[in-house]
Amino acid sequence: MTTTQDELDIIRATHTYALGLDTFEPELALSAFAEGAVWDATAVGLERYEGLEQIREFFENDAKAIARQFHILTNHVVDLLDADHAQGTNYVFSEGETVAGGTFKAIALNQDTYVRTEQGWRIASRVISPLTTPEMAGFAV
Repeated sequence: MTTTQDELDIIRATHTYALGLDTFEPELALSAFAEGAVWDATAVGLERYEGLEQIREFFENDAKAIARQFHILTNHVVDLLDADHAQGTNYVFSEGETVAGGTFKAIALNQDTYVRTEQGWRIASRVISPLTTPEMAGFAV
């Protein structure tokens, strides 16, 4: 079981990720992740990135290619595994428009692991799986 503060800090990391993406601030989005993190969206037709440099490059390319987007993260379930490790899930609804005029929409489940770092709780891995059929034809980053 998590403490309330642990859970709030973990949820804040997930919201920081979304805010960074939606305000086109790749470094803010990246700040939600731990060193050596994994971001895997292969199940929704995107790629798997390992390590902060690969994730940063994806977030930077996203910021250049997207005109407008939003991410709503909700239904967080967080379980503390020990004092420094946790796992959890949350739902994400994302929709947007690309600079080139394409559109995309995805409703998915984020399956996360979290690690406590010197900077606080961070996402160690995020695996994104569709809950409905993704509409990703317009998403090209």
